[in-house]
Amino acid sequence: MDARINLQREHVRRGFSIYVASTAYSRSTRLLTILVFSTSHQKVVLEIDFSGSLWGYTEITIIPTSRELRTIYLNSRQCTIHTVTVAGHQADFMHVDPLTNITMSAPNEAQDCHRHPELKRKLYAALQEGDEGELAISIPREVPLKQSGHLSTGTVPSEAATPEPQTPGFSQSQTVPEFSPITLNIVYSLRNPVDGFEFVLPTDSYPYRVPHAYTTPSSPDAARCWVPCVDNMWEKCTWEFEFVVPRYLEERDIGQDVEEQSDATPTLVVCSGDLVEQVAHPYNSNKTIFLFSQTVLTSVQHIAFAAGPFHLYTIPVDNTADDVSSATQPLMYAFCLPGHENLLPISTASLRQAMTFYSTEFGSYPFGSYKLVFVDLLPTQRFDSSTFSIVTNDLLHGDDAIEQALETRHVLAHALACQWAGINILPKNWSDTWLVNGLSLYITGLFLRKLLGNNEYRFRLKKDMQRVLEWDIGGMPPICQPQVLEPPDSATVPFINLKAPLVLHILDRRLGKSGTSLGLSRVLPKLFLSAISGEMQNNTLSTHAFLRTCRKVSGVDPRSFAEQWIYGSGCPSFGFSATFNRKKMAVEITMRQDAPAYMAMENNEVSKVLMKPVPFFEGQMTIRIHEADGTPYEHVLDIRSPFKRYEVPFNTKYKRVRRNTKRYLARQAAAQAAADGDTEAAEAMGMVDMGFGLEVWEKEQERENWKVADWTEEDEGTMSGATYEWIRMDADFEWIANIKFDQPDFMWVSQLQRDRDVVAQLEAICALAEKPTSIVSSTLTKTVLVSNYYFRIRCEAALALVNCAIRKLDFLGLFHLFKLFLRYCYEPEDANQDLFAHTYVPKPNEFSDFAEYFVRKNIINAISRIRFENGKSPSVVRQFLIDQLRYNDNTANPYSDGFYVCTIISAAASANVSTAPPERGELLPSEVRNEHNAEDKELVKQSLAEVDRYRSMDRLIPSTHNCVTIAALEFHMVLGIASLIPNHPRVFFPLTREGNYTQVRVAAFDGLFLTKWYTPQIMRYVLAVMANDPSRIIRRHVARSACQSLALLVQMGEMKASLKETESLLIEEDGTLPEKAKESKKTELDAMIKVLRKDREVGKNEVLREFLMPIALAPDVDQEVRWCILKLADLLIRPVEETPPTVKIHIPSTPVTDVAPQLPSVKVPVKAARTIKSGGPPPKSPFTSFNVPTKLRLPSSTMPDAGPQTPATPRIESSKRSVAFTAPAPPVPKNKGKPIKPPKSVVTTKPAHIPKAQSGGMSLNDLRACRNGLKKLKANKHAFAFNQPVDPIRDHAPNYFDVIKDPMDLSTMGAKLEEGMYKDRFAFEADFHLMISNAKLYNVAGSYVHNEAISLEVFFEKQWTIIKKTLEAADKAHTPAKVTTTLQPVPRVLPPVPKAFPTPPPPTSSTAVPSRPIIKLKVGSQAKRADTPEQPSAKARSRKPKVAEPSSVEQPPADAPPPPYVDDGSHDILQEVLAIERAKGEKRIRSTSEKEKDKPVNGAPGKRKKIDALSEDDILALATPAKKERSSPPGPGPSSSAVGKVKLVVPPSVKVIPPAAKSAASSHKTRPDKPAESTVSPDIPRVSLKGKEKEAATPAPPPPAPKPKKQQHTATPINEKKCRDLLKVLQKLPEAAIFSRPVNPIADGCPTYLEEIAHPMDFGTILTKLNQNKYVTMEEFSRDVELVFSNCRQFNPPATFPITCTDIVERAFKKEWPKAMERKLSWTEKRGLQGVMTSLVKDSISWVFREPVDPVLLGIPTYHDIIPKKNARDLRTIRQKLDADKYDTVEAFDADVELMLNNSLTFNGLESEVGQITLSVRNKFNELMESWKSGSSKKRKDGDKGTPQPTKKAKLG
Repeated sequence: MDARINLQREHVRRGFSIYVASTAYSRSTRLLTILVFSTSHQKVVLEIDFSGSLWGYTEITIIPTSRELRTIYLNSRQCTIHTVTVAGHQADFMHVDPLTNITMSAPNEAQDCHRHPELKRKLYAALQEGDEGELAISIPREVPLKQSGHLSTGTVPSEAATPEPQTPGFSQSQTVPEFSPITLNIVYSLRNPVDGFEFVLPTDSYPYRVPHAYTTPSSPDAARCWVPCVDNMWEKCTWEFEFVVPRYLEERDIGQDVEEQSDATPTLVVCSGDLVEQVAHPYNSNKTIFLFSQTVLTSVQHIAFAAGPFHLYTIPVDNTADDVSSATQPLMYAFCLPGHENLLPISTASLRQAMTFYSTEFGSYPFGSYKLVFVDLLPTQRFDSSTFSIVTNDLLHGDDAIEQALETRHVLAHALACQWAGINILPKNWSDTWLVNGLSLYITGLFLRKLLGNNEYRFRLKKDMQRVLEWDIGGMPPICQPQVLEPPDSATVPFINLKAPLVLHILDRRLGKSGTSLGLSRVLPKLFLSAISGEMQNNTLSTHAFLRTCRKVSGVDPRSFAEQWIYGSGCPSFGFSATFNRKKMAVEITMRQDAPAYMAMENNEVSKVLMKPVPFFEGQMTIRIHEADGTPYEHVLDIRSPFKRYEVPFNTKYKRVRRNTKRYLARQAAAQAAADGDTEAAEAMGMVDMGFGLEVWEKEQERENWKVADWTEEDEGTMSGATYEWIRMDADFEWIANIKFDQPDFMWVSQLQRDRDVVAQLEAICALAEKPTSIVSSTLTKTVLVSNYYFRIRCEAALALVNCAIRKLDFLGLFHLFKLFLRYCYEPEDANQDLFAHTYVPKPNEFSDFAEYFVRKNIINAISRIRFENGKSPSVVRQFLIDQLRYNDNTANPYSDGFYVCTIISAAASANVSTAPPERGELLPSEVRNEHNAEDKELVKQSLAEVDRYRSMDRLIPSTHNCVTIAALEFHMVLGIASLIPNHPRVFFPLTREGNYTQVRVAAFDGLFLTKWYTPQIMRYVLAVMANDPSRIIRRHVARSACQSLALLVQMGEMKASLKETESLLIEEDGTLPEKAKESKKTELDAMIKVLRKDREVGKNEVLREFLMPIALAPDVDQEVRWCILKLADLLIRPVEETPPTVKIHIPSTPVTDVAPQLPSVKVPVKAARTIKSGGPPPKSPFTSFNVPTKLRLPSSTMPDAGPQTPATPRIESSKRSVAFTAPAPPVPKNKGKPIKPPKSVVTTKPAHIPKAQSGGMSLNDLRACRNGLKKLKANKHAFAFNQPVDPIRDHAPNYFDVIKDPMDLSTMGAKLEEGMYKDRFAFEADFHLMISNAKLYNVAGSYVHNEAISLEVFFEKQWTIIKKTLEAADKAHTPAKVTTTLQPVPRVLPPVPKAFPTPPPPTSSTAVPSRPIIKLKVGSQAKRADTPEQPSAKARSRKPKVAEPSSVEQPPADAPPPPYVDDGSHDILQEVLAIERAKGEKRIRSTSEKEKDKPVNGAPGKRKKIDALSEDDILALATPAKKERSSPPGPGPSSSAVGKVKLVVPPSVKVIPPAAKSAASSHKTRPDKPAESTVSPDIPRVSLKGKEKEAATPAPPPPAPKPKKQQHTATPINEKKCRDLLKVLQKLPEAAIFSRPVNPIADGCPTYLEEIAHPMDFGTILTKLNQNKYVTMEEFSRDVELVFSNCRQFNPPATFPITCTDIVERAFKKEWPKAMERKLSWTEKRGLQGVMTSLVKDSISWVFREPVDPVLLGIPTYHDIIPKKNARDLRTIRQKLDADKYDTVEAFDADVELMLNNSLTFNGLESEVGQITLSVRNKFNELMESWKSGSSKKRKDGDKGTPQPTKKAKLG
C-alpha cells in the first residue's frame, strides 16, 4: 500500500500531522509547501550520565488537521515521563508501555511453564497496542485550535493519480483545514535502558573498557526507546539537539587548571546532522554542551548519536579527484575510543575515494558531512543513520592486516552508499525494501570494481550468483511482494540483500543491450537527483516508479523482466549441448530449461500463490563462439519456450576449419616467442596463459619432476578436427541461472587459457573439476603457477585439484598440490625425494605478495580435503598440516599470520575427520563405526598438542580478535563431535565467561551447545547468561543457539528415542512417493519433538521449567531472547489447553472505592478529560484518581527523588506553577514487603474535590498541609517501597496479609485524604505511623525496606514538625506558602542559555560532589560531594546556593517547566537545625569533623582519596553494565549508595588500596541503610585515616612537619642491593632476553637503530653502571630502566614481538619497583631512636606519657572530643610503631613525639601541672635527640663504613 496514503490515513486517525517551523530550514525551505503535512520539527535536549542514565526534554511542533483533536498519541517506551505541556499549559497524559506490563491471567499460575502460548499471545497483543502509541496526551482546554486556512492535500498522494499495481487510488481533490501549530514539551528521563540506547561501562571482567554510550538498533522500535516521538520510518522531520556531557571522564587533581590537563581526552558527542557549536556549560565548568542541527528531513529511525572520550580523525580530502575540488568535498570524520588512534587512518583509508566516486557517478552527497564512530558491544556490524554511521570496533585493523582490510573497505563503502539509498531515499512500502537495499549494494559493488578491479567485481558477482542458486530452489519468497504489508522477515533479508544487487546487475545489462541508454548508469543519477531536488515525493521510491524511470530513460519495457525476477521467485536451470552441422555450416545448440523452485511447489497450490515461483523464464541470452581462427562471434538466443534447438550460423569457411600442421607449428612458435619474453608475440596471440613457455613445461626433466601429462595423439586428432575453439553461454552475464554446457575438455582448457574474462575462467575450472584426468590436473597446476591469472582463479584451480587426487590417477592432484606448496618450503636435499614422505618445513612467512598469500592458504585447504575411498584423509596430509603448525615462522613477516594459522588449524580439523557417509541405520545409538587405528590416534594427539600450543600463545600474544583461539575452539568442537577426543563442556566452559573477547565467547558457546549442556548446572548458567549477561551479542547468540543445538543433538543421537519409534521412522523413509516422503518428514519432526519433551534432562529439566517463564516475563529481558525462550518452550514443554481470550478493557485496581465511570485505555479515543495528571493546577473533573500500570509516569509529585534534594526547577515558559520533577530513581529491589517498583500512583489534587476531602471534618488548612506533606513524602527517595499497596505475588511476600492485618501505603493515604476519610491531620499522621510500623514489623531489622522505613520516618518527622508549628502559628487565612516555602523564580530565569534542562543526579545518588574530583577515571557525570558523604539532604542543599542561586538545588539549572515548590534554602536550614537537635550526643563530634574538613588542602585530598579507595568494591559493582544491575534487584541499596558517594571508577586508574580498605568498604556500603544522623559520627574518623606512618604528616599544631618528607621523595639514595635484586627478577623473565645486551644493528638486523635511538640502553649496561657506582639515586636507576622500554617502543611498531616483551617486562618492573622504593629507617637510625625511647621511658619525668589515655579511668570523658582518637599518641604507641618500621624518616618519628606533647598542652593547658611536666619532657627529649644526632655524625666522621649493619638491615627488612 502506498506509504503516503498510509501516512494520510495515519494523520486522519491521529488528528494531527507534524509540522516544521520555517526557521528550521536551510536547504529544505523550498520543500515547505509540499511537505508541510508530512514533516516535523523536533528538538531534543539531553544530559548524559555515564553511569547509566540520561534525562532532558523534547519539543515537538504539530499542526492539528481536525477541530475534534483532543488526544495526541506518541510512541515512547522505557522512558519515564515527568511532565507534559501543550502550548505552555500543563497537560494530562497517560503513559503505558504494554511490553513491560505483560502479566498472566492467573497470577498464581504465572510461573507455570505450560502457559507459554498465553504469554506469546499477550506479546503479540502488546506489540499491536504499542503501534498505536504508548503516550497519550490530552490537549488542555486552555489550548484553542485556531484555524488559519485551508490546505489542499493533493500534493501528498500525488502518485496516487497513477495507481501502482495492487494499490488503490486516492483522491487528490481533498482540502484539509489548517490550524495554528502547537508545541508539545515532554520532560523525561531514561535509566538503564534495555533497548535503543547502550551504555558501555567498565566492569570487573573488563576493567580497561572505556566508558561510552550510543544509540543502538537493538530492536525494530529502538527509536521510541530513547525519545518520545512518532516512531515511523516515513515520518520525516528536521531536528535540533543539545547534549550536555562531562567535559572529561578522567578526573583532575584538586587545584589543577583545566588548561593544564593536556593529556586528558575530552568527551565528545557525535550526532546525526551538523555540529553547530560546542560551548562550555554556563554553571558547571566540568560540563560541555554540544549543539547539532539536522536541516534535511529525516526519520527518527535514522537519528543516532554517540558520546564518549573519542579520538577525532579528519579524513583528508581527495586531491587526486579530477571533477571534485577539495573545497566542495563533504567533510568526513572518523572517531574511535582511546587506544585505537593508530588504526583509524588505516581502516578508513578508502572512505574518501568512495565519497568521490559516489558523488561523481550518482550525484552530490545529500547531507552536509559524514561521520563514522567505532564503538564496543554493537549488536550488529554497523548502524547507519543520517550523516552518521556507528560501526563495531571489530572492523578496525592495522597495516599488518590482509583479509580484514578487504572486509572493512567493503563494509565502510556500503555504509557510505546507504546515505544515498537507505537514508536519503526510503522504500515507499515495505515490499520495496529490496530496491533500496539493492541500490546501495549495487553502487557499493561499482565502487569496489574501481577500487579492487573489474576481475574482483565480476568474480564476486559470479560467486554471489552461485549462492543465490543454492538458496532459491523453492524455499525463498520473491524479493518484492506488494501484497505483503509487513516488513520482510529477518530470515529472508539476507537472501533479499544477496539477490537484489544481482537483479539490478542483469537489469543493467539488459537495458544497456536492448535500449538506447547506458543502462542504470543513466537511471541512478536521475533518481538521486530527484531525491535531492525534492521532485521525489517524500523521498520514497517504489518498485513501480523505479521501473517507470527505467522505461523512460532506456525505452525498454521492463515489465516481463520484473514479473520474473522481481515479483517472482526461483531461478532457471539450463542444459545446453552443441553440435556442428557441416552441411548447413551452423552450430546446432539445443536448450532445455527447468525451474527448480516451481517444480518443488508443483503440487502445493498455496505455496505457489504465496511464493509465486516462475515456471518459465524468457528473455535473450548472448552466446559467444570462438571459431577456429580465434575470432569470437556473438549470437543472441531468444528464449521463448522451455525446449528449443537453435541453428547458429558459422562464419569461418570450412576450408579454413581444418588445423593443418603449418598453422599448428606457427602457433607453437609464437608461444615459444612469448615464453622467451616477446610480449608483442603474446599479445598477438591474445593469450592470457603464459604457461606454454614456462620453464616447467619446456624442460623435459622438469616435466618429469612435475609429472606433466600431454595430450595423446588421439586427443590431438580430435582437437585438430574441431571446428571451433570453445563456446560460452551467457557470455554477457545477463542471467542468474544454473547453466550446464557439455563440451570436450580440451575446449574448456582453451577457454581457461585464452579467455580473459574471469567468469569464463571460473566456469572452465568448474567444468574441468568434474572431469578429473592427468591432463586436467596438469592444466590446473599450470593455472596455479602462472601469475598472470587473477589470484582468485588460481585459488579456485588449487581447490579443483582435489578432484584429481583420486586413486585412479595415483593421487596426482595431491602430488601437484604438494609440489606447488614446496615453493614455500625449503627444498629437499634429494631432488628425487618422494613428496609423499617428505617433511615440509616452510620458509619464514613473507606475505607481501597478497596473491601468493591467498593461493598458499587455498593450497592448504585443498590438501586437507583429499580423502581415500573410506573417507579418511591420507596420514601424510595430516602430518603435513602438523608440520605447518609446528614450523610456522612469522618473525620477519610485516603482516599478521593470525588468519593463516587459523586456516591451518581449520584444515587440520577437517583432515582428521572422516567424510564417509554413514550407512543406513548407522546413526542409531546401537551401531557406531570406529575405524580409528593407532596411527590415527597419534596424529590426533600431535594435532591437538600443536593447536593447544597456539591457543596458549594466543593468550600471551593475542592475535587479531583472538582469531587463533576461536579456530582452536572450533578444532576441539569438530573433533569432539566426531568422537576423536572427549567432547566435554569443561573445554569450552571457561571461555564462555565474561572477560574474554566477545567472538571467543561466541565460539566457546557454540562448542558448549554441542555437548551435554542441558545438565542442571550448565542449564542454570546458560539461562542466567540469557537473562543477565552484559553483552547483548552474547545474550542473543546463546538464546538462538539453545534452540538450534537441540535439533543437532537429536540428529547426532545424543538423545535417544524408543526403538519402536525409530523402526517406524525407517520404514516410512523407504517410501518413494512424495506423499510418503512428506509424511515421513512430518513423522520424523514429531518424533524429534517427542524425544525432546520426554527426555529427562531436557524436556523434564527442573531448572528449565523453573526459570523459563520468569525470564520470558521479565520486563528488562532482550526482545530477541524472549522470543527464543518461547521457541524453546514450544519445543520442550507441552502447552496447556488455553481458553479463547475474551475482549475486555482492563482498568488497574485502585485503593479508591468510589470510582468514576471507566476511563478509556490508551487505545481508545478519549471522550472525557483524563484524570491522569502530570502536575500543575488540573482542570475540573468529577473523576477521582486511580493507579495505573507499571510504566505509567503520571503523578503530579510522585517522581522519585534522585537524592535528598528539593525538587528541580526545570524552566519552560509557563504561567502556571507545576510540580517539580527530579531524575528518575532506579527500581528498588523487591524485598519481602512493600512494592519496590518506581512510583506509579497518581496524585490529582483537584479544587473541585476539596469539599469532598473535607467531608470528614478536616479543616482547609489541615487538608492543604496533609496534601503538601504527602507530596513531599512521595517525592522522597526513600518512598519507593511505600508508594503502592503491597502485592504478595508481585513483591514475593506470600504471607504478608497473615502478618499485617491493617496494610497502609502512601497511595491509599492519598485516596483516603481526597475521599474525606480523615477528620484532622492527626488521623493522617496516625496512618503514616501505621505504615511505618507495618514495614518494621514485617521486614527484619537491617533489611532494605526496614532501613527505608526508618529514613522515611525521620524525613516525615522533620517535615511534620515544621507543618505543625506553621499551623499552630497561622491564622485562618491562606498560609500554605509557609509549608511549601516561597518560590524564588528570579535567579532561575536569569540564565537564558544554553536552555539547560533538569540535571538531576543519577537516581542512585544521594549526595552531590564537588566539581573537582580526584579519582583517575569517572563514569558518573553528576557532581557528587565526597567531603560530606553521609550528610542528609539538608546539608547538601544548604551548600548548593554558593554555586547557584538560592532557589537552585543540587542540579544545574534546567530547561523545563518551573515547579511551584522550590526551596530557597531557609527551609533546609530549619531542617538542618532540627536534625542537629535530634543528634544530641553526636553534635560535638560532627562540629569537630566539620572543622577538620576545612583544614588546609594537604589534608583534604588525602581524605578524599581514602574514601575513593574504601569504596572500590562499591564502584566496581556499579561499573557493571545496566543488564547486570537489572539482574539483581536494582535500587538505592549498597551499590547505589556508592554512586551517591564516590565517582564511578575504572579500576586500572585506581591507586593501590591499603589492606584495610576492604573492610572499610563493606562498612561504607551499609551506611545508606541507616538514618543519616547516625552515620555521621562513626565514619568521620574512618574517612580521615591515612594509615601507616603518614599519620604524623598532618598534625594540627606542627604544620611544617611534612615539608622535609617531600624533599626526600624527590631523590632517594641508591640502594645497590635492591637494584641488583630487581634486575635479577626482570632478567629471569623469558621476554627480557632481548634486553639483556646492547642492540647490535648488524647482528640484530636493524641498521637504522642508532640513527633513531639517541640514547641506547639495556639491562647489561645498567648492571655495569651499578658495578661502577655511577648511580647516585634510585631515580637515576629507574630512568635508565624506563629508557630501555621507551627505546623499544620508539623503534618497533605496535603489536610486534618486542613490544609485547616490553609490556610484560615493564609490568613486572612496575610491580617490583615500589618494593625497592619502600622506605624504612636505616638500621643505625632505628637502633639510635630505640635508645632515645628507652632513655626517655626510664626517666621518671615521662610517667604521664607512658600509656595511652583512658578517658573513663582518668575521669575525662571529653578527651577524645578534643583530641581525636586518630591523633592520640603516647610513648608505648610510638615505640610499637618504631619497632614495626612504621616510620620512614627520623622527622616522622620526631613529629609523632611532638604531636603527643602538643596534645597534652591542648587538653591540659600550659599553666597546669601536666603542662609543666610536658615542657620538661620536651626538653629532655630534645636533649636526647641532640646527643644521639651528634654521636651518630661523629661516628660517620670517624669513617664508619656500616658494612655489618646493612647486612643485618637486609635480613631484618
